[in-house]
Amino acid sequence: MGVQWFPGHMHATVRALRERLKAIDVVIELLDARAPGSSANPLLAELVGARPVLKLLNKEDLADPARTAEWLAHYEAQPHTRALAWRASTPGAARVLLPVLRQLAPHRGGMVKPLRVLVAGIPNVGKSTLINALLGRRAAKAADEPGVTRQEQRVTLADDVYLYDTPGLLWPKILAPESGDCLAALGSVGRNAYDEEAVALVLLSWLQRDYAAALQARYRLGGSVADIQAMPADALLQAIGRRRGALLPGGRIDGHKAGEAVLADFRSGALGRITLETPQRFAAWLQTAQAAEAQRAAARASRPRRGRVPGLAPNTAPPAPQSEGAAPASD
Repeated sequence: MGVQWFPGHMHATVRALRERLKAIDVVIELLDARAPGSSANPLLAELVGARPVLKLLNKEDLADPARTAEWLAHYEAQPHTRALAWRASTPGAARVLLPVLRQLAPHRGGMVKPLRVLVAGIPNVGKSTLINALLGRRAAKAADEPGVTRQEQRVTLADDVYLYDTPGLLWPKILAPESGDCLAALGSVGRNAYDEEAVALVLLSWLQRDYAAALQARYRLGGSVADIQAMPADALLQAIGRRRGALLPGGRIDGHKAGEAVLADFRSGALGRITLETPQRFAAWLQTAQAAEAQRAAARASRPRRGRVPGLAPNTAPPAPQSEGAAPASD
């Protein structure tokens, strides 16, 4: 399914972010450890350029540890980049992160050249919770809902370290449909941008492939792990809805409520530690999406423009019609 969500205030956020980055030394990009590739904003990467980046894979306690290790290695191999698995509520966060930030910008520090750090990421990834943990107090509004922070906030992390919190930012077009599904499953887009039942069906198909044992343990559907893997996703959602009491009059399953239950279990960690993508899988999604986008662009370019006659070069007028019997024009 094609999930897209870019509210109007995000246009202003892009403009403000572009201006703020002119005076920033290090960027902390907060990613969701359950889908690091899909929660990495390509627009942010474009704006950041060659500045040092600390990628924090947040909510690592909800993610598959083996896949988190793959993602950390993937990001550590990139230039000007450090990567850490993270839990935004970690006590003593400032003691852990401040030395890393100083290492990324060794030329900054002291009152004359204070270190300026920007915290960025998609909506609902935990930026405000991270800032509160760094400060050891509640300085930023945090909620389990995308789009809570709407204005930039500046806080003093140390005498010579300033931290800027920005509103959650998505990008105008999510190319890979799978990434859109990941973001919807994570709750990083507004609820009006997706259908819970449709996203739950995609999520279940992925879980059947990689985490069928977790589905069996959570929903106690009977049968073996292989049986759960072999079920059509819609039949599995129906079975889960029946177990969870998501029923309509007449005993029919309420697919919407069943989908909400599956998404809630995934987001809360009730299904266990799950990561929806690997670096290789995400790269394949993106490659397929980019190829499809290139095909669409080529098709648009080949269409005749309005008022253009096929076979004529641009800006070339078609020959004037000649009346019957008229002689051709001379040179």
